[in-house]
Amino acid sequence: MVTAHPDDVDFGTAGSVAAWTAAGSAVTYCVITDGDAGGFDPEVPRDRIPGIRRAEQTAAAAAVGVSDLVFLGYPDGSLQPTLDLRRDITRVIRQVRPDRVVTQSPERNWDRIFASHPDHLAAGEAAVCAVYPDARNPFAFPALAAEGLEAHTVGELWLMASPRADTFVDVTDTFPQKLAALRAHVSQETDRDGRLEARLRDWLGATAALAGLGPGRLAEAFQRVATT
Repeated sequence: MVTAHPDDVDFGTAGSVAAWTAAGSAVTYCVITDGDAGGFDPEVPRDRIPGIRRAEQTAAAAAVGVSDLVFLGYPDGSLQPTLDLRRDITRVIRQVRPDRVVTQSPERNWDRIFASHPDHLAAGEAAVCAVYPDARNPFAFPALAAEGLEAHTVGELWLMASPRADTFVDVTDTFPQKLAALRAHVSQETDRDGRLEARLRDWLGATAALAGLGPGRLAEAFQRVATT
């Protein structure tokens, strides 16, 4: 999982992650920023926010069976798909050597503008470039080869919040874990009006209906891209 901010993965795919880890899959989170531009309480010193958000994301990950997290520490709010960022994501891919990379869509979704934060688009673009061509090219970023990190080909790419969703995961049974993960992000005041669960059920229920699942089902959506 490659995402821009702490909590992005939980909004986009925590239900799917919980299903995958329950089935025995190993999952690694790569979080590009520490969310240092987030939070809502002006009394909290800004220099404490990165540590708070890392701790919240670690707790959220545990709720869905994930214990391997990598934080890249880029500034929140000014992310760009630079060569440095591509290199750093490529490093993680070569270290973890995943079969699948899930990331944010680099394509703006006009039907879900909140999912198309500029940092999300930049994270998606950099991650897509890291999957293809960077991670598989043994001559890309020679410094990584010098670190002993051999090229790795990722088999498939799944994009969150894509306007071209074509793959759906039924998360009805793992919804409580998704909700618990999101509630771990206390500094973001995610549930200040007590309606988080209802909003999620409406959103995931509409996605399940789009997927043709039965009444009462909940789903998360992705665009699946073959890379081999």
